Amino acid sequence: MSRKTQRYSKEFKAEAVRTVLENQLSISEGASRLSLPEGTLGQWVTAARKGLGTPGSRTVAELESEILQLVDSICQCNTPFNYLFRCFELQCLSRSVV
Repeated sequence: MSRKTQRYSKEFKAEAVRTVLENQLSISEGASRLSLPEGTLGQWVTAARKGLGTPGSRTVAELESEILQLVDSICQCNTPFNYLFRCFELQCLSRSVV
């Protein structure tokens, strides 16, 4: 007999994690309240605590913005590598996102 895998939306996952963390619930309590398997909710909460989020939870624009901020902070350092990082940044910006 095969089991059907339940799929949850990114929004539902984020709300479930937020509920557990904001209300300081145990995984068991949260799973019971949300009618979720403990293992599933536990994985989501663990990922959120590690800063991983749910897969695909960040948009391309958010990721690109973070990359530009990181590159900019690297370029603020007075090192011989500034030129290389600036070239890399310009090359990345010139590519179109598919």
